[in-house]
Amino acid sequence: MAGGGQVTASRRAALEVLQRVRGGDLADRAFDHLAQRLDSRDRGWAQELVYGTFRLRGRIDHMLGALLRDGLASLDPDVLDVLRLGAYQLLEMDSVPAYAAVSQSVDLARIAGAPRAAGLVNGVLQNLQRRRETLRFPDFDRDPAAYLETWGSHPRWLVERWIARWGADDARALVEADDRRPELYIRPLGISADEARARLGEAEIASEPVAFSPDSVKILPPAGALEALAAVPAVVQDPAAALVVRYAAVPEGATVIDLAAAPGGKALGMAERAAHVAAADLSPRRIARVAENAARIGWGGRIGPVVADSRHPPFRAAGAVLLDAPCTGTGTFRRHPDGRWRVTPDDLAALAALQTELLEAAAALVKPGGVLVYSTCSLEREENEERVEAFLADHPDFEPRPEPGTVPAELVDAAGRLCVLPQRQGVDGAFAARLGRRG
Repeated sequence: MAGGGQVTASRRAALEVLQRVRGGDLADRAFDHLAQRLDSRDRGWAQELVYGTFRLRGRIDHMLGALLRDGLASLDPDVLDVLRLGAYQLLEMDSVPAYAAVSQSVDLARIAGAPRAAGLVNGVLQNLQRRRETLRFPDFDRDPAAYLETWGSHPRWLVERWIARWGADDARALVEADDRRPELYIRPLGISADEARARLGEAEIASEPVAFSPDSVKILPPAGALEALAAVPAVVQDPAAALVVRYAAVPEGATVIDLAAAPGGKALGMAERAAHVAAADLSPRRIARVAENAARIGWGGRIGPVVADSRHPPFRAAGAVLLDAPCTGTGTFRRHPDGRWRVTPDDLAALAALQTELLEAAAALVKPGGVLVYSTCSLEREENEERVEAFLADHPDFEPRPEPGTVPAELVDAAGRLCVLPQRQGVDGAFAARLGRRG
């Protein structure tokens, strides 16, 4: 990005995150890298701007498109990102005066190397501010997919899938759940949720229990993750992920292999019951986070971090294996809103093939009588039910083996598989199947 101008550091960082995501980076990784140069107040402001812009990109693009004679496709990508950031400030950030959102966007276009677009940016954003209440969106009842694509801010191909599967009203509830700002949850380790809440109260941190996820605690603003983790031994973890650990029902004293462990929340959750958890991940950087999380709560001896390719795992057979498989992540779009714009229909087939390969490798590690838990944070049948059904058809030595009573009955489907849905539970989506190897 070129120098010059009086643009705030937080806006510069926000644009750089969007540029890096366009180049293939993940938003959280890009943001963590670039936000290191910001103080805590600017970091929080930039985070709201970046994640909010990704969350409402479809809505913003619809509004901007109505104001551009030649449409969004005519714009330089940097200019489009500048407009998106400016539009989010105008539409959603009440603390930002309209004049500042516009003038800062104009200067941001200049320092991004597009000085000729400064007038366009000024004109479009001024027009948006004037016409924001009168710009029209498709009618939900007449064309639900168009409404959910624009006002709902999701890719058309995904909302069409969800409408076909659940119906328009449920798809709308899912989209609305994705478009809410995510809450902060922790998963206490070594202590109960009730004891954790008592300690949080002593530290003057407000919290709430989660009725359907007894291992989870919701942290209420203004407290953040650092304050909560300083008060209790815990990891930051959505209730959906905590429910996967409960559903897994790792046998007491078992040796467990976690084949895709980073950042380590599920591995640490299983370590409460297991004798030892071998935690594998292909990325040295990500596996280092597993070790750091284990050391932070004093459980370094319970977790064995290993850099390994889970298609060729370097382990002996164990009594329990968790495969939290790479997936499209369609259940986590509220927490990772850039994901909705990155995933494509082709990813479903590619990831299903990888998931099948990983399941084959995982199955070979399960001792007779042991359990294999397959999980994802996807909502798509190709990655969930279809993978499990295909696996069972090819492996007659495995059978469904859910442990009754581990999770609420409303979270379990007719085949005994865990299904957490954002539109029903208001948290991330999760799927898990517990399969036993015949002895």
